[in-house]
Amino acid sequence: MSAGPVRFEVLATDGAARCGRLTTPHGAVDTPAFMPVGTRGSVRALGPDDLERAGAQLLLANTYHLLARPGPEVVRALGGLHAFMGWPGPLLTDSGGFQVFSLAARRTVSEDGVEFSDPLDGTRHALSPERAVEVQQALGADIIHPLDECVPYGASRAEAERALARTLRWARRGLAQHRRGDGRQALFGIVQGGAWEDLRARAVDETVALGFDGYAIGGLAVGEPKPLMYDLAAFVADRLPADRPRYLMGVGKPEDLVEAVARGVDLFDCVLPTRNARNGQCFTWDGPVVVKHAEHARDPRPLDPDCACYACRRFSRAYLRHLFVARELLAYRLLSLHNVHFFLALMAALRAAIRARALAAFTARFFARYRVISDVSLEENSRTEV
Repeated sequence: MSAGPVRFEVLATDGAARCGRLTTPHGAVDTPAFMPVGTRGSVRALGPDDLERAGAQLLLANTYHLLARPGPEVVRALGGLHAFMGWPGPLLTDSGGFQVFSLAARRTVSEDGVEFSDPLDGTRHALSPERAVEVQQALGADIIHPLDECVPYGASRAEAERALARTLRWARRGLAQHRRGDGRQALFGIVQGGAWEDLRARAVDETVALGFDGYAIGGLAVGEPKPLMYDLAAFVADRLPADRPRYLMGVGKPEDLVEAVARGVDLFDCVLPTRNARNGQCFTWDGPVVVKHAEHARDPRPLDPDCACYACRRFSRAYLRHLFVARELLAYRLLSLHNVHFFLALMAALRAAIRARALAAFTARFFARYRVISDVSLEENSRTEV
């Protein structure tokens, strides 16, 4: 069992998969777990009560966007992010590094950190490794991250090596800033290294040597083929300390969660449940359903007969399609609620399968039923709601 600001205990295993408990100052999280994304301190279209009823235990908020507005000093003055957003449970904030990567046209990277312009009003902001941690200390999340540099799939080995070396230097600086804090937050190190196993191995060795409370696997779901993403996740997870939580950043689709859990990952986040809901796509045990399609105009069935969420218990596909086509705000809440509920139910089923040492059978049943689709317009993978 790990100690410190958070405690992590592995309670059951099935192959590489782990079922555990992550205990934070604001409560416990059963792992493997999926974090709904509240980019600006709010999970789009849903209130904290919706999330609690759906079974969410841990939420993610975004350092980059909260730095821009309302600003970390405002949040601190109003009692910290938990009080500010009315969420009583555990919170995790990312480093801002992924958003800097995804908004490449608006940023400048140097050894001192990153300068970027706000896409809404053009205001310039700066994040040094120290400032990134300082901002998260002001926000008050239970789990925070040092600034990192992420490279896209297709970057050269030289680019990946440079970004990794910089990420490691920034990790040391972020850790020094973290140690000047009050000790109530956990700092997770981020493993980069691009698509090269030897760089990933170096990243693991040098990041673990610094002594973080947990470890995030960064730089995946950035355009690489799925088999490569799964292989790299397994390669890194197998080398990380068994007594620390492992977080695969920005992943992912339901099939990705099943595959990565089997490879030893404990924590996940992605905006797909709420972003795709706003585009009319819902996730079900039979695969995604695009409720805005005309075929559902007279469909009396629920979105998913095996789902216990409010939208499925109360409303038909025909009504949900009507709301969406009419652009009624209720559509976004109900579809988002369903998708978040589905993702959390999937994680609960994975935990139960690991505890029963029946993960292989569960995985076979899942893929026999779940229809995987590829629609880039609906399924852009990211950690930021836009």
